[in-house]
Amino acid sequence: MDESNVTPAGAEATVRDVVGRIEEAAVVDHGVLYAVLSAVFARGHVLLEDVPGTGKSVIARTIAESMGLEFTRIQFTPDLLPSDVSGSTVYDEHNGEFEFSEGPVFANVVLADEINRAPPKTQAALLEAMEERQVSVDGTTYDLPEPFVVIATQNPIEQEGTFRLPEAQRDRFSVKTSLGYPDADGEMGLLERRANRRTLSPSVEPVTDPDAVLSIQELTEDVTVDEKLRRYIIDLARATRRDGHAEIGVSPRGVQRVFEAARAAAVIDGRSYVTPDDVKRLAEPTMAHRIVLTTEASVEGVAGGDIVRRALRSVDVPAVSPDASEPDGDDPGGEPLADSDVADSSADPEDGASPADPSSDDSSDDPNATWTESDQSRDSDDVIDERSPTDEATRADDDSPWP
Repeated sequence: MDESNVTPAGAEATVRDVVGRIEEAAVVDHGVLYAVLSAVFARGHVLLEDVPGTGKSVIARTIAESMGLEFTRIQFTPDLLPSDVSGSTVYDEHNGEFEFSEGPVFANVVLADEINRAPPKTQAALLEAMEERQVSVDGTTYDLPEPFVVIATQNPIEQEGTFRLPEAQRDRFSVKTSLGYPDADGEMGLLERRANRRTLSPSVEPVTDPDAVLSIQELTEDVTVDEKLRRYIIDLARATRRDGHAEIGVSPRGVQRVFEAARAAAVIDGRSYVTPDDVKRLAEPTMAHRIVLTTEASVEGVAGGDIVRRALRSVDVPAVSPDASEPDGDDPGGEPLADSDVADSSADPEDGASPADPSSDDSSDDPNATWTESDQSRDSDDVIDERSPTDEATRADDDSPWP
């Protein structure tokens, strides 16, 4: 891959090679893996929450190995100090002066293993690193290497001796997801891989290098996001804020992270523009962990993902075309887009409005409505196909890497 002239098609081929190399060592759902890679190429960070033994650490390490990135692992424990993460100033007797000794955070991919086992003071040592790509020690600031990605893990079932991540820290993760258990065929494949190696832990050879990763990250900045899609992201976030089961909805920072991850997803799919499906695929992993639930929601067993899926059902999916020259331009067939194809944001109540606001005409906004996993969001493909069945953005792309 020529890093100096990277294209969406070249980036897609590189990502497919990376995924293939990762699958040599681990069994992971494609949807989860591509959500994680979307965060990586969007310069974001990932929180993996799952039970022990599902391969969280293996995924983090093989992602780094397949891309030729430097990898470090920090085991978070109750006695871990902030200086154990960021580094400290030590006295060099030979030179007779103080020197900075870098901590394990100075790497391309940092695995913060069981991050919720360390106290908040130590967890906070990652805040500056994740947001500013730097650490400050004794009044001096040190830049972290590029690319820089934090992949943190936590166990959702064993809470004794743990410290819940503050909302501010969770909001700094672009994606939060879980790997889940593989199916029977997946576990058979896992045993097959183990039978073919003589080491306990799998490892892979790199298929690319840090410069190529940086080039793909730069490429995501050139991806086009139609104004209607930008409004779609905002309307989804505002819908979570109005939900009766959400004390706090998706933050403005969260809106930006969804925007960035959608652009990276487009590059992974070999496109230079974002489609509604990019947003829909990533809505839950990028939004759900940012929602603070009410007490009633916890009692009723409502999760952040339920609220995001509810928002996806209630917000209209816009019809967009990558060929449109204006934000409100015509479709390729020459017919102007109907107003009904775009979410009417002017009718939205303010973020703090009651979810029972009579101005809403969507009965699904009732916080007492029954939610089921089988409820599906509106299919944007149907809307677009009626307008441009041959358009590149709406083709039945069997080669798409997304499941």
